[in-house]
Amino acid sequence: MESKSSNEAEASVIANNKIHFSNEVKHVIDKVLKSDDPMDAPDFNCVDYINQLFPNEQSLVTIDETIQRMQCEVSLIDDNIRSVVRGQTNTGQDGQLALCEAQKVISTLYEHIIDVKTRAERTEEMVKEITRDIKQLDCAKRNLTSAITTLNHLHMLVGGIESLEILIEKRLYGEILNPLQAITEVNQHFQQYSDIEEIKNLSQSVDKIQISLAHQITEDFKEAFSVKKSSNHPRLGLNQLGDACKVISVLDPKVKKDLLKWFIAQQLEEYLHLFHENQDIAWLDKIDKRYAWLKRHLLDFEDKFGAVFPLDWEVSERITVEFCRLTREQLSQIMNKRVNEIDVRLLLFAINKTQAFEQLLSKRFTGVTLGINNDNQNTSSFTSGDGQLVNSALLVFHDQIGSCFKAHLDIYIRSIDRNLAELIEKFVEQAKEPFKVGEAKSTVYPSSADLFVFYKKCMVQCNQLSNEQPMYELALVFKKYLREYASKVLDMSLLTRDMQNLSTAAGQVIHNFLKEGDAQRFSKGDLIRICCVLTTAEYCLETVQQLEDKLKEKVAAAYVNKIDMSEEKDVFHRIISNCIQLLVQDLETGCESFLQAMSKVQWQSISNVGDQSSFITGMCANFKQTVPVIRDNLASSRKYFTQFCHKFVNVFIPKYINVLYKCKLTLSDGCNNVLGCEQLLLDTHSLKTALLDLPSIGSSVNRKAPTSYTKVVVKDMTRAEMIIKVVMTPVQPSAHFTQQVLKLLPDITIAEYQKILDMKAVKRVDQLQLIDLFKRTASTAAAAGLSDNTDSISTDAEQQNSTANALDSTNDNIMADATSTEMSTYPTNVPVNATSTPKRAFIFSVGNFTGSANSSAGDKNADNSSQSSGDRGRIRKLENLLKKRLP
Repeated sequence: MESKSSNEAEASVIANNKIHFSNEVKHVIDKVLKSDDPMDAPDFNCVDYINQLFPNEQSLVTIDETIQRMQCEVSLIDDNIRSVVRGQTNTGQDGQLALCEAQKVISTLYEHIIDVKTRAERTEEMVKEITRDIKQLDCAKRNLTSAITTLNHLHMLVGGIESLEILIEKRLYGEILNPLQAITEVNQHFQQYSDIEEIKNLSQSVDKIQISLAHQITEDFKEAFSVKKSSNHPRLGLNQLGDACKVISVLDPKVKKDLLKWFIAQQLEEYLHLFHENQDIAWLDKIDKRYAWLKRHLLDFEDKFGAVFPLDWEVSERITVEFCRLTREQLSQIMNKRVNEIDVRLLLFAINKTQAFEQLLSKRFTGVTLGINNDNQNTSSFTSGDGQLVNSALLVFHDQIGSCFKAHLDIYIRSIDRNLAELIEKFVEQAKEPFKVGEAKSTVYPSSADLFVFYKKCMVQCNQLSNEQPMYELALVFKKYLREYASKVLDMSLLTRDMQNLSTAAGQVIHNFLKEGDAQRFSKGDLIRICCVLTTAEYCLETVQQLEDKLKEKVAAAYVNKIDMSEEKDVFHRIISNCIQLLVQDLETGCESFLQAMSKVQWQSISNVGDQSSFITGMCANFKQTVPVIRDNLASSRKYFTQFCHKFVNVFIPKYINVLYKCKLTLSDGCNNVLGCEQLLLDTHSLKTALLDLPSIGSSVNRKAPTSYTKVVVKDMTRAEMIIKVVMTPVQPSAHFTQQVLKLLPDITIAEYQKILDMKAVKRVDQLQLIDLFKRTASTAAAAGLSDNTDSISTDAEQQNSTANALDSTNDNIMADATSTEMSTYPTNVPVNATSTPKRAFIFSVGNFTGSANSSAGDKNADNSSQSSGDRGRIRKLENLLKKRLP
């Protein structure tokens, strides 16, 4: 017991003294001491390890060997531990010795540093003793040099003032320049001694000399350029005046500025008198004489006085700038007073002459006096409004004179307005004449291209004049006459001879005409005219968008958001829609008489099924006569021709179905005339084929019909065929009839159901019962999920007509071709994999419906069986007819 308690105590001590390492330390240890022994794993478990060594009782045979091996390993580990512990006993003593040695070395190093520092201080003191006298001598030298320099400057200043006074009195400006520059620089040197009275007096003397010199030179210039001599001094020559200019360059800049201001005013004095606002030559029609005067004057000035003024004075450019300012002010005043005399030709003449003159000045001068640093080596270029590359150097004098015309550019805008009004009237007259498409080689009216060419010229010209308010006003004028062109040219072009009795207002004309039910047919020329209006409207619609983008590009940023031509684009959209509606109504009107003939046919009296009826033939002839004309003239507007086809079938097929409801297919004894139904079904299918072929009818080029168009035709015409099949189904038994109606026409309404009952000549009392049964069956089918969508109709028909389909499995399937998503090249008859019931399957299924109904009742009546056999015979006969018609 005692040994057991001591072991437990020892284990607790070991557990309490257990060393815990961090994960990083463990990771480093694993890298340094790589081991595959499971005992070295951090999650080592003794029980698991023992179980691994002895998994069963048989393995216990080696337990003694395992224990012996473990004891050897423990002994080896103990030996290693003892070696490590013994090796660490001397470590503390060795470290202490190394620390003492390091301290001794540091003390020795510190003593050396102190010694070096002491020696450096002593050396510095010795150097100071040696150089103390040298510094004093150097300071004395600087003071002596400064005193000698100051005395020399003072001598130059005193002597220079005396010599300058003599030279000024003698007007020897060529000899004055150098002393004046020297005295000016010396005077600047003595500004730090201005508190000394003598220096202050000398400085004031220099200022007085400069003032008197500036005044004297100014008077000499005025004397030299005046007509009358006003002093006793002789006039200076050009060389002396040139020397005087050099002297002025040294004086205060204000002297030069005042002198140039006087001189330029004196040079332009003649111009002000010649072109005074009271003179006839001052008006705009002689504006080029102003510019000619400046050219002559500059040539004369540079020839006579070019050598007088330094080149950096830019006197010629300064004269030109002042000339531009005076001209701008004069023109502004005279135009404000005589604004009623300005017309657009005179205004544009003046602007063109002015712009040409400004460009000439920009080439001649650099613009440095205008504050423009125009380095010829760094000039940039950009594209002008008319597409030409313009050098930015040519804009140096831009609007220096021409800005005075901007206030009167409303005259130009009004002129553009008048010109466009005349142009529109010309286009209106042209629109009244027959348009020859063959000669024009295009269905777009030439007037539309002429209009936009005129717009482009006006935009380019206005951009050269101004891209601000005038450009925005021009855009408003463009918008106005786009609407005028649409209403007076395009809308009025739709007024053919057959429409002259309608309202003359263009918008009301189209609106009223589209509502006319008994409108006459259009001639071929009328159809071509309508197509031309449509293509022209399309061209205008596209070009208006480009015009809007170009205006926004050219106009100033402040007006970009104000330019909007969405209303004008809507106008052309409306015209396109009206044209399509007119074409649809004309084609629809051509079918009206044939639909009336269809409703008058005595379907209950038909005794045999032959070829398609005459009214179907007439409709196809109407299609062949009208559609190719429209297609050929809308060749460049294919998308709108597709819209025309879509709109026509969307209007025509519902009308055909309405007429179909009026057809009476029931005999006097209440039974269906199956032959009449079959003939009507054949006619409906022939019409479907014609409508599918409508986009490429009469064309020598086989073109694939749009898939969206094909889907609409197949869907709506299949509904018409299903209505006929429903009519062919016997009413009795009523439950079977109702189910067939819901299968063939899943989305049928009560009103349509009642129309079908009227076609079958069902009595009103029986109709109420059938309608009630229909409502109950439809609601039950909807609740039970028995009502299928329209895509399942074809599958139901194929299942009910498997025998008929098997007979013709090798024949072509036009209906499958029409309803497939991948249309074959129109209008060939290449068979494809059908995605809906084939054409003959729809027709043949009629017999099955009828036969099925009769067979169900055959158990009660033997006559019904014979009738079913007769129906199948008629179906075979119909099949033979279709094979002849559709090989």
